[in-house]
Amino acid sequence: MQPAKRVAVNTGILYARMAITVFISLYATRLVLAALGAEDYGIFNVVGGSIAMLAFLNSAMASATQRFMSYAQGEEDKDKQKKIFNVSILIHLIIGFILIILLEVLGYFLFEGVLNIDQTRMDEAKLIYHFLVISTFVKVISVPYDAVVNAHENMLFVAILGIIEAFAKLGIAFYVTYTNQDKLASYGFLMAGLAIFLLLILRVYCHRKYDEVEIKPKRYYDKSLFKEMTSFAGWSLLNSASSIITMQGMSIVLNSFFGVIVNAAQGIANQIAGQLMAFSNTMLKALNPVLVKSEGGKRRREMINITMTGSKFSFFLLAFFAIPSILEMPYILGAWLKEVPEWAILFCRLELVRNLINQLMVVLQSGIGAEGRVKNFSIVRSISYFLPLPLAILFFSLGFPPYFMYIAWIFCWSIMGVVIVVYFANKNYGLSVREYIFNVLLPCFYLFGITMGGGYLVLSILPSSFIRLILVVTSTSLLFALSFWFISINSKERELLIGVGGKLLQKFIKREKQVVSN
Repeated sequence: MQPAKRVAVNTGILYARMAITVFISLYATRLVLAALGAEDYGIFNVVGGSIAMLAFLNSAMASATQRFMSYAQGEEDKDKQKKIFNVSILIHLIIGFILIILLEVLGYFLFEGVLNIDQTRMDEAKLIYHFLVISTFVKVISVPYDAVVNAHENMLFVAILGIIEAFAKLGIAFYVTYTNQDKLASYGFLMAGLAIFLLLILRVYCHRKYDEVEIKPKRYYDKSLFKEMTSFAGWSLLNSASSIITMQGMSIVLNSFFGVIVNAAQGIANQIAGQLMAFSNTMLKALNPVLVKSEGGKRRREMINITMTGSKFSFFLLAFFAIPSILEMPYILGAWLKEVPEWAILFCRLELVRNLINQLMVVLQSGIGAEGRVKNFSIVRSISYFLPLPLAILFFSLGFPPYFMYIAWIFCWSIMGVVIVVYFANKNYGLSVREYIFNVLLPCFYLFGITMGGGYLVLSILPSSFIRLILVVTSTSLLFALSFWFISINSKERELLIGVGGKLLQKFIKREKQVVSN
């Protein structure tokens, strides 16, 4: 199957999963917020919210392992794949034990004067933290299995696992709503238990499905490969660790200056952005293995084209949903939640802006990883990841409001990030800066400006209502489609979309004829 077709098929499978899971997840969040209340939800976000950060860490480490797996598949070397898997298991066991020690030591200091939590809820908060430590270890040692599934582009299994997770979270939300036990402790325990259960399914499936998933460290241990993978994973981990420290540190700083209610607002912003980000992340999950295999197969020009097209389409997929959400955020949150925490509306809007800018570079960053020279890039990028934390502390110490945290994030992570990533993409694998500006940045800028402007015009004329929401969504969708087709994509991309669409239509018509004839 051609790379473009594989990406299209896998993306379609993952979008089918999303059609089922997104609304279930949002409804589950609504139930949990109503059951816990803003204060307990804020506590979970500042303490147990690290689970979400560690999911990000898990994804980042899986990407590092997947890079070697996909590269070896591009080289068509089965024996090397087995060596990579076994070395990866050993590396992640070491990382897992180190993280347990660090988290337990960090926990002692957090609960002894750093976190601003009511003493009556301190025991429950500590309990959640220990649940987090257990699930962290399980997540880390399961990274090699996640990498194998992604390297094989088995998005059907990923979709099934995602649906199981969504329904399980809904079940947890109902349980927390009606239980007579402590709701916060129950929620933390069940969420950690769910993570362990899902990862056990993943491990059993991989051992039965894939030949290279064979744990024989004595036979497949390779010292030079261990050194290479440790170096790559270490620099990748530096990026991930610096971003996670900042993200979780921001929650702690917010908590220290403003209390748990503002943490609840941040939690809502993360939920909204996370669900909308899933639309673009879905494409990236299908795209990354193809990108790395192109590099492994010595097809550099193909890899560069994938990074640019992927960056642009990643932005488009998020922008389609983010633009009307930014415009109508007050109405959306009011309809979704029984109680909208203070600052939640502005936090959600700024978080979506930050994520939109990030889409312009995320596939370029995957290209840097595929090429393999990540040391200098990781050092510079980790500095930009860490900078928002001291800036936020400075802003809050001077009396600035909570949203300045997002101002620091947007400038350091997103704007500086684009400059850093484009520079290293040009230096490491020959991305043309001029080509990137004219083929990615400007088309995205034009589409965003036209769509946002048209939606704001409708917003400014009509009062807030469900009718206005429908009109804003309709107008932005129409302007988005016109801008996308006539301004933002080139002729080759247009031909690709027509070709993929035509093949899907032919399959649908053929299937319908078979149904009618039967």
